[in-house]
Amino acid sequence: MRPRLALVPGEPAGIGPELCVRLAHRGCAADLVAFADPDALLSAAAAIGLPLRLREPGQACGPGELALQPVPQARPTRFGHADPANAAAVVRALHDAGAACLAGDYQGLVTGPVHKASINDGGIAYTGTTELLATQAGAEVVMMLASPTLRVALATTHLPLRAVPDAITANGLARTLRVLHAALVRDFGLPAPRIAVLGLNPHAGEDGHLGREEIDTLIPVLQALRAQGMDLVGPLPADTAFLPGKLAGFDAVLAMYHDQGLPVLKHAGFEQAVNITLGLPYPRVAVDHGTALELAGRGVADPSSLFAAADLCAQLGARRKTP
Repeated sequence: MRPRLALVPGEPAGIGPELCVRLAHRGCAADLVAFADPDALLSAAAAIGLPLRLREPGQACGPGELALQPVPQARPTRFGHADPANAAAVVRALHDAGAACLAGDYQGLVTGPVHKASINDGGIAYTGTTELLATQAGAEVVMMLASPTLRVALATTHLPLRAVPDAITANGLARTLRVLHAALVRDFGLPAPRIAVLGLNPHAGEDGHLGREEIDTLIPVLQALRAQGMDLVGPLPADTAFLPGKLAGFDAVLAMYHDQGLPVLKHAGFEQAVNITLGLPYPRVAVDHGTALELAGRGVADPSSLFAAADLCAQLGARRKTP
């Protein structure tokens, strides 16, 4: 049976709604139900010149049709102009879709880009969709971005750089590696994944001369987890770990902070890259780009990342659904 996926376009003034319209025309190996304001989707369809027919959840959808679970927003969409008055609707769509996944009504969640500043300006404290869904599910999660050739997970996510060293603790690093290892086994069918672990400091600390985090925290954790059967390599200097010859031997890379690993992944395959939340009770896959307000409503935004997110979520949802 085809998995059933919840789809949240994200910021209504950005490119998310029009990308969902394009996905409705292109389709994927799952039944999609959008959690969104109907006018936002219909306005996006009109703006880019593609017809869209909205249907009830549970109804079969053909090309150009999309099932909808309505989440009304406070004000009409103005493409290119994020409105804080609509912040509550964006967050409610994410909450409602996440709750439906937790209830087993859907086998996965696909999310579009969210405008963090607009949500915070709307009076809602918001650091990211990953954190929102983790809190809702009461789960310990790991953010992993993936392209067809590379998987990069993060030990820390959206933190100021000066806060990163204190956030990398032995318990936190061990938890992250366990979540990553388990997801590679369960969701990606890798019975014995090999994970490269980057050092925090230049040259992985240079034997303590450029920082002691590797000696005091990273190496003891890696040794303990290797003793439990994990195949972990590192800590490796980040400036050479992504060389093609080295990457060929790894199933995933764990970076210590956001901008240590993600620029490399985005350079290698931005159009096909997706953001995966590991550790949730259901698969969640998101686009790997922002709201692109300057492109919204013009019909020029590249839908490749949303297509890739829907395809991967359909695969993961089908695997979770299979006994």
